Amino acid sequence: MEQRVLGVLFMAVSFGINWGAFAQQPNRRGLPVGVIAHRDLAYIKDGHERQKLDLFLPKQSAKPLPVIVWIHGGGWQAGSKENNPMLSYVEKGYAVASINYQLSQHALFPAQIEDCKTAIRWLRAHAKTYNLNPDKIGVAGSSAGGHLVALLGTSGDVKEFEGKAGNLEQSSRVQCVVDLYGPTDFSSMGLRHDQADSPVARLLGGPVPDNKEKAATASPVTYISKTCPPFLVIHGDKDNVVPVNQSTTFVEALKKAGVDTTLIIVKDAGHGGPNFTTGENGKQIERFFEKHLKSNVTDKKPLEGTTQVKDQPAPAVALGELAPDFDLPRLDPFLKGGSLSNALETVKLSSFRGKKPVALLFSSFT
Repeated sequence: MEQRVLGVLFMAVSFGINWGAFAQQPNRRGLPVGVIAHRDLAYIKDGHERQKLDLFLPKQSAKPLPVIVWIHGGGWQAGSKENNPMLSYVEKGYAVASINYQLSQHALFPAQIEDCKTAIRWLRAHAKTYNLNPDKIGVAGSSAGGHLVALLGTSGDVKEFEGKAGNLEQSSRVQCVVDLYGPTDFSSMGLRHDQADSPVARLLGGPVPDNKEKAATASPVTYISKTCPPFLVIHGDKDNVVPVNQSTTFVEALKKAGVDTTLIIVKDAGHGGPNFTTGENGKQIERFFEKHLKSNVTDKKPLEGTTQVKDQPAPAVALGELAPDFDLPRLDPFLKGGSLSNALETVKLSSFRGKKPVALLFSSFT
């Protein structure tokens, strides 16, 4: 069959599309065989529509399961729990959760970290119901999600981030953190992140130069202490969205405090892409979780250093300054009828550049 390639340029201003709602409707990943899904579990009763999580379990388990929680990216203004690269860990003997949280258009910081902590407490409160091990909870996230998991790791004793509802008798501490290219110190992000229309400014409620105290409050580096859990930090050396020194400086501070920390710099990698959770990097993440969430596994410290990215796909979409880690949804809700609507495919949002809410979508049809 002959295939034709269609490039469609959409502008939110021209078409009046609500990008917030658009970004929250991604396709769901197919479930591996033998995995049970509990979807849209509200971790706050009668809360915001975003305060929900998905929980994936093996059909059978003889003992309580260690838990891996995925927190999505998207510049704190987009993204969804539906696209969870940790899902394969269910087949390796873990329970896997993926959470949504209020975005910056819904609420300013610290609402996002409060939601993440509330979700962790919910999992502990329902450990017996779902056969979870409440003492073995690890987190992973990328970009804005990397920021949130890093903050979960360093702010275990920060009561101001606990929120006011949802199983407050439970701990929100986590046992280990996988931070994929997340911002860790907003005061040193760089000039474009200091602008009034940046994702960081939208998160904080104003540009960093005018909100230095709040920027420090929202930065994971602020809370580093010797009580922090182990960290695995992975960052691309060609990241032009979140500078790689956000990770190198963060790791130096963690190590100085005596925290078990491993840094992997991915050579020639930009901001995002599947190579951060697959191949050699995927193996390092697996070893890290085995070491810290499975007590019967001997010490297998991930190998610190540099890994090589091979065949990394080029950026597919330009939408803003911080890359959302989710699959673009089908456009059927917006383009109804005709073969074009039925043929549109999803594309991976691996990275994007620019400041305007503009997306270039490529789809193929026969």
